[in-house]
Amino acid sequence: MDIANRFPTNPLLRPSDLKPGIKGMEIVCLLNPGVFEFNNKIWLLLRVAERPKQIEGKISFPVYNSKGEIEVLSFDKNDPDLDASDPRVINYKKKDYLTTLSYLRLVCSDDGINFYEPEGYPPIFGKGELETFGIEDCRVATMDTEYCLSFTEVSEYGVGVGLIRTNDWKNFKREGMIFPPHNKDCAIFNEKIDGKYYALHRPSSPELGGNYIWIAQSPDLIHWGKHKCIATVRQGMWDSARVGAGGAPIHTDKGWLEIYHGANSEHRYCLGALLLDINDPTKVLARSIDPIMEPIKDYEQTGFFGNVVFTNGHYVKGDDIYMYYGASDEVICGAKLSISEILSTLL
Repeated sequence: MDIANRFPTNPLLRPSDLKPGIKGMEIVCLLNPGVFEFNNKIWLLLRVAERPKQIEGKISFPVYNSKGEIEVLSFDKNDPDLDASDPRVINYKKKDYLTTLSYLRLVCSDDGINFYEPEGYPPIFGKGELETFGIEDCRVATMDTEYCLSFTEVSEYGVGVGLIRTNDWKNFKREGMIFPPHNKDCAIFNEKIDGKYYALHRPSSPELGGNYIWIAQSPDLIHWGKHKCIATVRQGMWDSARVGAGGAPIHTDKGWLEIYHGANSEHRYCLGALLLDINDPTKVLARSIDPIMEPIKDYEQTGFFGNVVFTNGHYVKGDDIYMYYGASDEVICGAKLSISEILSTLL
């Protein structure tokens, strides 16, 4: 059951629409952006993934070295120690590397459809030893006096969640890692509940447990506790292999509405919804049986990594959710959903 009204102009952005931000690289993918309103415009904080132009018989990819400079590593494709079966991650001598280096980049729009890069707003690149493989998948929480960016930090030490704060998108305060590895898909609520901050996040355990959605609370956005698992995978269903939060939960008169992603064992990513208690968001009131959005369009089924719809952000006007999402790990698209229609599928 797909109830998303896709923008007729999809895809809105392709890799060829932007120039590489790293010298000597090419843009391979534009991925699921954070979304916010600022200066009477709609803004997307894109994840841009770049790599060197590939040479026949070789696999080359960039990383940050110990000096914080970008260094290109290269391996022979026929090297028996190389496993390049996944286009996103390669393994060499039992060590994992990403095939691309991601960073965050701003675009804006007057109409929510036609986006351009404004002058004077710098990209956000990885920094420090916990971001040597780049930064990814940023969610933007719009607070009363600032914007809070929760994003994935990737390095040889693992995958964790970082926090950056800004109020003008030109000056940034890095708060470091707020959820240690292995953790990602962190969506901070836009407002406090009973004086506390809340966030959805996804710790992962390959041996015991799985890729589940958890919730935590904090007095200051830095120190998080009272963790509770609120959504697990469901065997035999569309979200049987992993689940994770989308953008910031939406305040409705029925509760907090969270659009989340789920994938099955074939790595087919769909979107569903959770409804959380408005006063105690650790309580799940309802959950989608069927997806509210599936990869059914050509641009969602074929690309860098096909059969994927994945969202990190949206903005809300009345009953309408204007959601921006990554399709097939390659292009940026938009869709409109109705809050009341989503709630009707849950209630």
